[in-house]
Amino acid sequence: MISHTSKLRIAGPTLSAVQGQLRARLQVGLQQITSRNTSSEYYQTKERSKSVSSFYNQSAIDAAAAKPSVRLVPATMLYSGKSSDGSHILRSVQYLHKELPVRIAHRIAGFRNLPFIVGCNPTILAIHELYIRAFRMLSEFPQITDHKEENGYSQLLRQLLEDHRDVVTHLAEGFKESRKHIQDESLVKNFLDRTLTSRLGIRMLAEHHLALHDDKQKFVGVICVNFQPRTLINRRADFASSLSLHKYGVAPVVQVNGHLNATFPYIIGPLDYMLAELLKNSMRATVESNPDNRTKLPPIVVTIANNETDFIIRISDRGGGIPHDILPRVFDYHFTTSGQKIDATVDGGIFSEVMNPSHDGPAAGPMHGFGFGLPASRAYAEYVGGDLTVESMQGIGTDVYLRLRHIDGKQESFRI
Repeated sequence: MISHTSKLRIAGPTLSAVQGQLRARLQVGLQQITSRNTSSEYYQTKERSKSVSSFYNQSAIDAAAAKPSVRLVPATMLYSGKSSDGSHILRSVQYLHKELPVRIAHRIAGFRNLPFIVGCNPTILAIHELYIRAFRMLSEFPQITDHKEENGYSQLLRQLLEDHRDVVTHLAEGFKESRKHIQDESLVKNFLDRTLTSRLGIRMLAEHHLALHDDKQKFVGVICVNFQPRTLINRRADFASSLSLHKYGVAPVVQVNGHLNATFPYIIGPLDYMLAELLKNSMRATVESNPDNRTKLPPIVVTIANNETDFIIRISDRGGGIPHDILPRVFDYHFTTSGQKIDATVDGGIFSEVMNPSHDGPAAGPMHGFGFGLPASRAYAEYVGGDLTVESMQGIGTDVYLRLRHIDGKQESFRI
């Protein structure tokens, strides 16, 4: 006669069996990611081939995850100044040496709190493992007291930034693959908001430190000391126009007005990503809503307003507006209107076929067709102390308002 305990053993897999399944799924996910990154260095391949036993040893990660992160005000980064002996670089790297393992541990805790069936998705599991490896490599790096050790740490940062370059894209793929298993949409939003903004903050800090080595004119690290919104808007408008011309053969004119000469310190990376996403949306809506008027497309009007507290960028199009039934969902991850047109000249929309290899900053990652553009942009805007709102006039067009705080220290600012 079989005992009750024996029945339990027969009925369910043992912990070692579950771990074996996780390891197998993890290897599949790592192979998928590695195969997508054909330019991976030997060092990266070597790290990923190591045993994943650390995946189950939580003590060091739990201890770091219990610590609060120490977030910096951008003004501190802007005005900390450079020293002739390079001591400002040592102060920066010593801060990162303590801070980055804590922030990465917070993200690992987020992955561990995902529903089991979602966390076991091979793509998501592989990203989880990338974070664990980054934690181990950073936390095991010895104390930094001189510039030789700082140089070694900077090399490690560059390697990790490259390793994690496509994490956003793989996250989108992983959640798309496991979407049918997700009952609570707020779980997806909360996890992705926190993961994407934490990643943005980590990359900004790492890239700022690396940029301190460069004597780039008009920059302090990643902060442009005399940033002109008009210049970035024009550059992103040219980029969106090139996508539209590639897909449709036409592109609406982008007109910029308002405070055209506004100049102030700012971190360009997050805004660069947001502007690209917003202008592409307006381009697509304008072209697809005017199929019989391609030679006289209404212009997209971008207005800049600057004041002591913040600056606002309004993007206005005459693309027909967003239907009432769609409007509440435009900030949902994985929701996209791309490709809804059936006209042969606009099949698929800009997002579905054209990837953007030019995003290589802190918000990097080609998101076209995944439905990440607007929700990620709003998450980034809120992270940097601003907001992103949409006002639609159905039948006419849409106005998008991007409001962002200044970082010059004159007013309360956000923390990275």
